[in-house]
Amino acid sequence: MTQISGTPAEGGKVQDISSRVQRESVVVIDFGSQYSMLIARRVRESKVYCEIISHKATWESVARLNPKGVILSGGPASVYEDNAPLAPDWVYESGLPVLGICYGMQVMAHQLGGIVAPSSKKEYGHAQISQNAPNQRIFQGLPSSMQVWMSHGDHITEPPPGFTSLANSENSPIVVMGNDKGMLGIQFHPEVAHTPQGKELLENFLYGVCGCQPVWTPGNFVNDSIRRIQEQVGDGKVICALSGGVDSAVAASLVHKAIGNQLTCIFVNNGLMRKGETQQVRDTFQRHFQTNLVYAEATEYFLGALKGVTDPEQKRKIIGAEFIRVFDEEATRIGTVDFLTQGTLYPDVIESDTQGDDISAKIKSHHNVGGLPEHMKLNLVEPLRYLFKDEVREVGLELGLPEEIVYRQPFPGPGLAIRIIGEVTLEKLEVLREADAIVLEEITANGLYRDTWQSFAVLTDTRSVGVTGDFRTYGHVIAIRAVNSDDAMTADWAKLPYDVLGRISTRISNEVPDVNRVVYDITSKPPGTIEWE
Repeated sequence: MTQISGTPAEGGKVQDISSRVQRESVVVIDFGSQYSMLIARRVRESKVYCEIISHKATWESVARLNPKGVILSGGPASVYEDNAPLAPDWVYESGLPVLGICYGMQVMAHQLGGIVAPSSKKEYGHAQISQNAPNQRIFQGLPSSMQVWMSHGDHITEPPPGFTSLANSENSPIVVMGNDKGMLGIQFHPEVAHTPQGKELLENFLYGVCGCQPVWTPGNFVNDSIRRIQEQVGDGKVICALSGGVDSAVAASLVHKAIGNQLTCIFVNNGLMRKGETQQVRDTFQRHFQTNLVYAEATEYFLGALKGVTDPEQKRKIIGAEFIRVFDEEATRIGTVDFLTQGTLYPDVIESDTQGDDISAKIKSHHNVGGLPEHMKLNLVEPLRYLFKDEVREVGLELGLPEEIVYRQPFPGPGLAIRIIGEVTLEKLEVLREADAIVLEEITANGLYRDTWQSFAVLTDTRSVGVTGDFRTYGHVIAIRAVNSDDAMTADWAKLPYDVLGRISTRISNEVPDVNRVVYDITSKPPGTIEWE
């Protein structure tokens, strides 16, 4: 990981002082592909910093990232359709190496004078490609024939002037194309696991074509971020929104390492935490953090604000507003405060902000994304804003945080409010807390905690008829959700052992009052999200 730096928000009151790359990077131009985030992750896994940008991004907005290369993502459009998204002119005028993937390859061909047409045989799934031209840098160290993953309905019938076919498949004579200026196009997806040697191919582009260095490491990120935070905070006072999760913990640790006692952490009990979590968080952070910690009891305020609210998006916005209000009050009590630290991550930003694009849909807003209200005079410190979750964990270990913090499963900022379908009440919270505690106990007892990205209970808004003893019941339905993921952008449902699921169901039905049915959610993301709301 290299350094990251931020941009002042509109009006100058909110300043993102996350460290953003200035040494070198590769940018991914997003054309609406479901794999754009995965491309960025694969690049970063090769220790090269990468960011996703809009196909409308200007060179001025990109130049500060010091790009060494450009990747054009796939996408659902066809280049010959009206209003199909195209690459900005600077991509071809900058002289930077370019790698077009699937739709990105077709865009490159179309804009540079080639011909793209519908394919008579659409390719979705595994395919075999064979090299036409040996000794190409993109194929360095790779076999002459290799398995790849295809997903396209169009193909290139004629390459642009100066380009030649570098590889073919059974259905396409131009499955890889390139010129002598470092511009390459590939019709398959190297970022997915179904292309076994995709990582090597991407690294050939990054190292061999772009000339990147593998300097995106946790150590570099920590050192650069500390310097960046010190420069921008100066002798100012900072408060940190501490939730107990890994994101806020790492953010707090990073800021504390940079400015010491200038930081005060604030833990807000919003009444939406898991069973026993409030005391556990306080105990854990008092043991491991030598920093100022303020406890704010705000359960009554949050539940009052949520009374009668059923819309998930409205819940998130209300919770975000209440958090800001509490921080504002605590900052006033503390005295002069200049900055607020949050543990916002890159997937939070992407899901909340389409970056001005009309080809990507906003999935949901995140309570800690979008800045602060006008009346607050605090600047925003988000040192993890451009990191994926696994990168945050690496940084946490680099900072010396204990594994009990670093490897905690993600917990949503709005807490249990978005795991209760419908209105949030004290009665529903108690039911969900008990059910959720059983899920985590059984997952942990069976050695599955570190093997799953998230595992939790959801209180649905459905009631069902059941039998307890000899009596008819009409009780709550609890859904169990367990998923595997790398970054929460995509996820697959976890194949938990049947005996573990059976034990969870039996315990919840027997131990949690007013629950008589337990179901298991086997939906992947997409089409669902990890959380139910």
